[in-house]
Amino acid sequence: MLDRIFDYLDFHFSVEAPIVLLILVLLEALLSADNAIALAAIARGLEDKELERKALNFGLVVAYVLRISLILTATWVQQFWQFELLGAAYLLWLVFQHFTSEESKDDHHHGPRFTSLLQAIPVIAFTDLAFSLDSVTTAIAVSQEKWLVLTGATIGIITLRFMAGLFIRWLDEYENLEDAGYVTVALVGLRLLLKVVNDSLVPPEWIMIAAIFLILGWGFSKRVSTEVPELEPEKSEVSK
Repeated sequence: MLDRIFDYLDFHFSVEAPIVLLILVLLEALLSADNAIALAAIARGLEDKELERKALNFGLVVAYVLRISLILTATWVQQFWQFELLGAAYLLWLVFQHFTSEESKDDHHHGPRFTSLLQAIPVIAFTDLAFSLDSVTTAIAVSQEKWLVLTGATIGIITLRFMAGLFIRWLDEYENLEDAGYVTVALVGLRLLLKVVNDSLVPPEWIMIAAIFLILGWGFSKRVSTEVPELEPEKSEVSK
């Protein structure tokens, strides 16, 4: 009898667990594109490449601790709609702040600006936490095994750091990418708001993913112009 039980447990660990873990990691990667671009845009507010890198590193360490805490208390957190309302309000506030900011010389809005690293780190951490209110719910729905969800979150935060680093570079290369990123943030905020108002109104996950990729496709559609304006030809000397 014990042999059968161990064989059963071994089957679930060796076959089902990696499959579920792969699903969790793929979900995390797909759902973190909008998160990554939001964090990249926030980090750019330091306007210093070295400080941007440090802000992402330290901010995501704090974010990881908050994510783990959220996963461990997910059953309790899901009982209170106020958490999702706060997350939605925070994300929509970020979007409002971006699109009402003064336009720069290239006629584009910009995210928050910071004068120190300590200002940026909590904003990065709490932005990730607001996104996690949605993604952790999805992860818990896929698997009730906490260790699988925790492992998926660990791999996800590493993936998020890598993607945010890429987006920081791409934000300098594509004109509409930052605006596109904040539009996707608005979608996540509205999704959380709909969950509070009426859960049946929440669109399926595949619609959200498709919408995010379409919006990011627009964001990548136009590169920043790097052409140097041609100098006007010198006027020929007036003949004597």
